[in-house]
Parts: sequence; structure tokens; C-alpha cells
Amino acid sequence: MAEEIERRFLVAGEPPEDGTLGEERIEQGYLPLDLDHGEVRVRRRGDRILMTVKQGTGLVRTECEEPIPEALFDALWPLTEAARIAKVRRTVVLDGGQHAEVDHFEGHLAELALVEVEFDSAEAARAFRAPPWFGREVTDDARYQNRSLARGAGVPEPSGP
Repeated sequence: MAEEIERRFLVAGEPPEDGTLGEERIEQGYLPLDLDHGEVRVRRRGDRILMTVKQGTGLVRTECEEPIPEALFDALWPLTEAARIAKVRRTVVLDGGQHAEVDHFEGHLAELALVEVEFDSAEAARAFRAPPWFGREVTDDARYQNRSLARGAGVPEPSGP
């Protein structure tokens, strides 16, 4: 399994238009499993269909993501009815060449936009300085994990600075 090292932020301003690489719609649902700090999801991302298993919380998590046949996605999708999200993801190039993924949620989360940046190491993640259009960091706030958002009633109320 690979490690996923990422920081997540609320979006506080408009990302630069000239750095946009593209966007795609994502639908994902979480299987109703009782895992301690883990999740299993199925995702349709553009024309790709994936199953992902993640374990852990915060900055560094274990992740295994694999393509699955559409028939398996179709069989599992109904099981995710109570925990789904849909969003449009825009990929933006930051100063220095790093990529950020800006997610604009749909449905009951339509007021929410998050941006995440993935890193090769925890050291690089800690050294990262967010541009001014990034808002409050929510990397360690479990309420902003996609699985929590999918199971929740809406956009979490702000807490802390």
C-alpha cells in the first residue's frame, strides 16, 4: 500500500484562472463498513472507475486505489446510498509547479469548496506555504474528510481559528 500525504484547506478566494489544467466531475460513495479510522469507497472520476481503501487520519494516511470493472461499481453503488458525495474537481498549478485540487461540492454540500495538495514527504507538506486564496487548514479536522461529509447533514460549522 502507498502513503497519501496531503494537506486540505477551505477555499477563501478564487484560484488563478491561468493555472487551471482541467476539471472533472467525481461521484463517490462509501461502503457501510465499521472500520476504525478506515474507509472503503467506490468512485467514478471522469471515465475512470476506482475502488479505494484508506486507513488513518490527518496528514499521512495509507491508501490503496485500484481500477474496478463497471459491473462491480454498479453492484456496489446501491450499498453507498447513505454516504455519497458529488463534486467538480479543478486542478490548478501553484507557483513553483505544484498542483492543487479544488473541489466544489454539489447537493447538500453546495456551499463548500475545499482545496488539497499532495506531497512526496511529510517534510515537504510541513514546509508548504499556502497561497492567499487558501483558507483555514482542515487537514486534521475529521469533519472535512470526504467520508464524514458524505455521511453528514451538510457543511460543518466552523470551529477554532
